[in-house]
Amino acid sequence: MHKLSCTFLLAAAVGLAGCHQAATAAPKPPDPLRADLDMAVSPAQDFFDYANGGWLKAHPIPASESSWGIGNEVQDEIWARLRSLSEHDAVAHPAAASDAQKIGDFWATAIDTAQANAQGLAPIEPYLKQIDGIQSVPQALAVAAALRPIGVRAFFGMNVSQDEKNSALESVHLEQGGLGLPNRDFYFSKVPSIAKLRTAYGAHLAAVLQLLGDNPAQAGAGAAAVMKLETALAQGSRTDEQLQDPYKNYHPMTPAALTARYTPGIRWRQELAGWKLPAKTVIVGQPEFFRALQTALRTTPVAVLRDYLKLHLLASYAPYLGGKFEQAHFDFYNRELRGQQQPRPLWKRALGAENQALGMVLGREYVHQYVPPSEKQRYTNLVAAIRAAFARRIAALTWMSPATKKQALLKLAAVHAKVAYPDKWKDYSTLAISRASYAGNMMSAARWRFHDMVAKFGKPVDHSEWNMTPQTYNAYYNPSENEIVLPAAMFVIPGVPDQDLDDAVVYGYVGASTIGHEITHGSDDQGRLYDAQGNLKNWWTPQDAKNFQQQAALMVKQFDSYEPLPGLHIRGQASLGENIADYGGILIGLNAFEQTAEYKAGNKIDGFTPVQRFFLGYALGWLSQERTASLRTQLLDDVHAPAKYRVDGPLSDVPAFYQAFDVKPGDAMWRPPNERPHIW
Repeated sequence: MHKLSCTFLLAAAVGLAGCHQAATAAPKPPDPLRADLDMAVSPAQDFFDYANGGWLKAHPIPASESSWGIGNEVQDEIWARLRSLSEHDAVAHPAAASDAQKIGDFWATAIDTAQANAQGLAPIEPYLKQIDGIQSVPQALAVAAALRPIGVRAFFGMNVSQDEKNSALESVHLEQGGLGLPNRDFYFSKVPSIAKLRTAYGAHLAAVLQLLGDNPAQAGAGAAAVMKLETALAQGSRTDEQLQDPYKNYHPMTPAALTARYTPGIRWRQELAGWKLPAKTVIVGQPEFFRALQTALRTTPVAVLRDYLKLHLLASYAPYLGGKFEQAHFDFYNRELRGQQQPRPLWKRALGAENQALGMVLGREYVHQYVPPSEKQRYTNLVAAIRAAFARRIAALTWMSPATKKQALLKLAAVHAKVAYPDKWKDYSTLAISRASYAGNMMSAARWRFHDMVAKFGKPVDHSEWNMTPQTYNAYYNPSENEIVLPAAMFVIPGVPDQDLDDAVVYGYVGASTIGHEITHGSDDQGRLYDAQGNLKNWWTPQDAKNFQQQAALMVKQFDSYEPLPGLHIRGQASLGENIADYGGILIGLNAFEQTAEYKAGNKIDGFTPVQRFFLGYALGWLSQERTASLRTQLLDDVHAPAKYRVDGPLSDVPAFYQAFDVKPGDAMWRPPNERPHIW
């Protein structure tokens, strides 16, 4: 998954059409690369600060944000358009069940704080009553099953998705889960700031229980007991590093076998039948977790299970219940965990929820008005250039045998690229949205997504489906589909028309940090384990696999050495796939850029050579800074390295970078050649 990269202005031609007809041409905007520099920093000492430091100094993090960078400015530009669409639909009286009706009614409830405050817990009261009625572990499991369609993922994880070893089949997957903190490390880390965060989490749980009616003593005891339960689940969970190996997290078995071997107290066949999933086989990710779950359920008092389910229900819906519930949720999950000083403006919170609930519905209107087909074609062409460059690099590898090269090239040729927006839009006609309740609309959308997921079971895989909306500022590679998905929002640099961006910027900013990054994921430490059809299948010779692992180990060691916060290092193994993708994206993007006329001409622009501009363009894609609390959470819970290290880390492994900026032994960006990985 790609994160915090960006590209160029999709609607430039639309927004500037009138300028071209004026008697005097509009002045050319300043070069985005030159404007962001911090000339007090040497590129050979810290390239990230050199390339982006000027912008970062001039753009402090707003109080409503946990981080700030070019991605936020891209998002603001897109969200201003989405807000305009939503406000229009809210007053336009569109036809019932139309996209516009859904968008307008959702928006009207999302910004109606008086209605949310007045309703309070009423939208979730039926579920709270179900929880209050629990008298046994089987009843707790039954209520948890009833909560799952509205997005409350209690006790464990469940989804219907492609079978890793048979990508044409949609299988039921059961996985570890049920935690209130981001992952297991938050429950056990001895770093003082994380220990403090655990204390804050316990206080948050107690505060929510008081809001639900407990007195302080009851709330404190209940919070401590829920924390004990979650800690037991965390103890049985695997680390992020252990989750990286898809073979070790793939255990097909019958529901009866799962019950008999790991969870004699859970009748899985009946659990699945309740969701209309008559699966004969399920894929269990972490069998030992379910043994830990069984023990926790057997030893935890029923009253604690009730509190646990209430707290997880509130964690899912507090932001939409208004008043004290929304505030309590913000105080921990945003302020403590991410460092936000104050909530975002109401309209941004409403759009965030709207994108979660109606993302593709909103995206269809967005694309219709702001993304012309020519943009889709342009970046489709850029994908072709990146693919061709990767093929050249594979063919030239010295550490890979001809047999493995042949399979690698077949897989690369089979990569399906989804660019800008879907060619086929999903049918949302059965999704009901009204003006009755904000939280009710969120529940309705969650139910629709759940039933849409469950309906896939036993049916052929829909290869046209997107799992990310066109307006999402992100991108991804899906190994089971062997596809890269590049939403339109990734092609935006705010305020800079596309025609004013030279190829060096385009190939660094988009070709390397987005397209090249995602296509490399198909050949990173995890992606390389899947074949051209998306099946978990070994197509490497033993020696080639060993060669890859030896080079990858150098990258793990490199990133393990980075310490962004005292006592907290980047987790080199957990972040390996993303670091390989960054490194590969740079190499592939540069190789593709070398085929352009701009590169071959070699002329300087604003004092920079084409290759220098390419590297500056790449750094622009990671222009971002974050608060200490957010950085701390990222280091423990994110497989992506912080933005600074996604620039300085891989660039210090690329020989062309050394040549472009005259990096020499003794410079901070210098790494001895024998410590630099040589992968793609």
